[in-house]
Amino acid sequence: MPGTPPTRFVYLGPEGTFAEQALRTVPAAERGTRTPARSVGEALESVRASEADAALVPLENSIGGAVGVTLDELAEGEPLVITREVILPVEFVLGARPGTSPEEIRSVAAHPQASTQCRGWLRAHLPDAVVVDVLSNGAAAAGAATGEYDAAICAPIGAARHRLAVLADKIADHPDAVTRFALLSRPGPPPPPTGDDLTSLAVYIAHDRVGALLSVLMELAVRGVNLTRIESRPTGEALGRYVFFLDCTGHVAEPRLGEALQGLRRVCAQVRFLGSYPRHRWAQPAGDRPIPAPAGLSDADYADAAAWLARLRAGELS
Repeated sequence: MPGTPPTRFVYLGPEGTFAEQALRTVPAAERGTRTPARSVGEALESVRASEADAALVPLENSIGGAVGVTLDELAEGEPLVITREVILPVEFVLGARPGTSPEEIRSVAAHPQASTQCRGWLRAHLPDAVVVDVLSNGAAAAGAATGEYDAAICAPIGAARHRLAVLADKIADHPDAVTRFALLSRPGPPPPPTGDDLTSLAVYIAHDRVGALLSVLMELAVRGVNLTRIESRPTGEALGRYVFFLDCTGHVAEPRLGEALQGLRRVCAQVRFLGSYPRHRWAQPAGDRPIPAPAGLSDADYADAAAWLARLRAGELS
């Protein structure tokens, strides 16, 4: 039923991944069931098939960039919408079976995002080891535990769960790296506006139209809607054909963003709404205050301009 809180959650598995750790920050997921999936596609298909109420999958990393498979899944298939974002600091360790020495390591299992973030450390400490791509950090830890690989780059929770010895910790090249996860559900009414929301879209531009991407950006800019992220992915139709993923501030229920969406509908070949949801909230130091909107771009400025136009149309020139 619409509005019913989700109770059945699925996440990119296996157990012991950052995705599981991120999901456990969602209160409803702590109370509900949590099932690992073998891939992003499998996780999202379980929601589409009503086998789960919501799926948590990685969306982007501050170092490695967007998770392409997630974006591709969102652009195709039955629509899903983001209802929540979770941003999680990530810390990697090198785990191996107890008794393994660094000199014995010839193969290291790692998710591509993990090996990207530890590239410098690997070059300095394991220059001769072969890095093998696996589907998740949890799969890397599991592979090292069974002996399929000599070692794994994984989360501390994964090393502990698979009883690996930690040969090195904090091996990421950038200690402040974070991963952004999206909680996705079947379409329904979005969460109510909080005053600090994001809206995500997948936009297909008209490729036979000069300045098509500029037209998309102008629909947002002229209404003071801040674009916080833009990412392109090939559509698979032909070389040079792309879908653009946009994150912008605001909520679909708010007038300015609603007008921008109408404008995008007019100028784009297709617009897929991916959800309006609360922005992840970090702990705010005492005394910090929200940064005011630039002059002319606050809600009050737009309301004043609309009221002025209404007076003009009514014949009032004051």
